[in-house]
Amino acid sequence: MCTAATYRTKDFYFGRTLDYDVSYDEEIVIAPRNYPFSFFEKGTMKPHFGIIGMAHVENGCPLYYDAINEKGLGIAGLNFVGNAVYHKKQEGRDNVASFELIPWILGQCSTVKQARELVKRLNVWDRPFHDALPVAQLHWMISDKEESMTVEAVAEGVKWYENPVGVLTNNPPFDKQMFALNNYRHLSTRGSHNTFAPGLDLQEYSRGMGAMGLPGDLSSQSRFVRAVFTKMNSVSGDGEKESVSQFFHILQSVEQQRGCCQMADGGYEVTIYTSCCNADKGIYYYTTYDNHQIGAVDMHREDLDGEELIRYEPVTEERIFWQNESSN
Repeated sequence: MCTAATYRTKDFYFGRTLDYDVSYDEEIVIAPRNYPFSFFEKGTMKPHFGIIGMAHVENGCPLYYDAINEKGLGIAGLNFVGNAVYHKKQEGRDNVASFELIPWILGQCSTVKQARELVKRLNVWDRPFHDALPVAQLHWMISDKEESMTVEAVAEGVKWYENPVGVLTNNPPFDKQMFALNNYRHLSTRGSHNTFAPGLDLQEYSRGMGAMGLPGDLSSQSRFVRAVFTKMNSVSGDGEKESVSQFFHILQSVEQQRGCCQMADGGYEVTIYTSCCNADKGIYYYTTYDNHQIGAVDMHREDLDGEELIRYEPVTEERIFWQNESSN
């Protein structure tokens, strides 16, 4: 299960948590403009906009989990198990497999407005990458500095929604996630008022009581409410370090700790990594479960006119700064 979010100060930030019980050797992968993206039906895209994101590389092809392009557009794919429905090829539609959707959009779109026009012609094809790699059931958030949208492939076809909060989790479908916010319209960052009963003197005994009722469990609906409340009330300076730090704090409100979400096989779902992309500058920041130090890869420090993937293995071991380390 996962949570994606946007944040804007002076620059635009886009990222997500990846919450799962196993890792698939994901890497930070840059696809330069002349790397040939080969689509099963749509041919080869070359050149295209430069892309950076987290991906599993299979047979030389980056299968992106989340990414941004050099124009400032970002996409994250999140689990949508039980609701995602992909279809056979359809005449008159752009038949794009689910694992192709991120490069298909980011390779040629600069804005959500442009992506929306592609989505209107889209059929998410049910073809797997290969027989040993099953199709993942996903839905997607696509964002730029001006707006966000959610894209869902369901039994009726591809649906898209305006996403005014810039947050997405997993189930239920996005329209139901948004409707559930009505149940929390009383929450406030300020102190609470006694409306329990007339004549009954009830005291506000702690700071933060205006947010009492904010769900704290790990379910996707609760994480959506918590992430929206945190993100939309978040305050920080507009410098790079302040903004990046605040973005990670927003997503820390929904991260999962080992032991709290047990799987049927006895394993545990954890936040494998958290990403924060400065979409304006093309920088991919990240932390991992066992490494809280922020790592960064800048796509513009690489040759974006190249043809080969540029790959960085994420740092997964904790790095601790000893302030009184012995000089001996």
